[in-house]
Amino acid sequence: MTQKLEELPNLNFHPLTPVRWTDLEKLFGEHGACGGCWCMWWRLTRTQFNKQKGKANKKALKKIVASGQVPGIIAYDHQEPVAWCSVAPRETYNSLERSRTLKRIDDKPVWSVVCFFVAKSHRNKGLMIRLLRAAIDYARQRGGKTLEGYPVDPQKGRLPDPFAYTGLLRSFLKAGFTEVLRRSKTRPIMRYTIT
Repeated sequence: MTQKLEELPNLNFHPLTPVRWTDLEKLFGEHGACGGCWCMWWRLTRTQFNKQKGKANKKALKKIVASGQVPGIIAYDHQEPVAWCSVAPRETYNSLERSRTLKRIDDKPVWSVVCFFVAKSHRNKGLMIRLLRAAIDYARQRGGKTLEGYPVDPQKGRLPDPFAYTGLLRSFLKAGFTEVLRRSKTRPIMRYTIT
């Protein structure tokens, strides 16, 4: 029987800071979450990303964290790191600025949620919804007024886990986000207004 999220009362969320780096390493494992990404896909050009896939991406993310920037939040079940959400001001993610599908829709300053990684032990329990709520709180604490996300809207059936790294539409809807634009059949732009 699958344990539901409500049965995980010891979940807590923390920004990724240098003291939590080893927790991210443990969560992402040897392959950097997925194929050596180390959550650098949205921060680099495709050429740069492919050139430094793996250890160089890990080094690049570690350098960001060491500089004092916070690239996202880690979820813990008790003291065990179980999930990741990349959340920061949109300008942080250079690839978003170059995307035709996900280009800016207006001049509003927004924070963006671009990536999730959930440990196999905690998948299919609604943790993405909790991560989104934690991202809302995190952006609010730092003065963010609008949070934006770019989930996948699978048209048929279940999507393989590696293809759901930007999140799923249903999770964003359950977390209170609203669709504001869709330039692609499967990729809506979602927003949450932070009060």
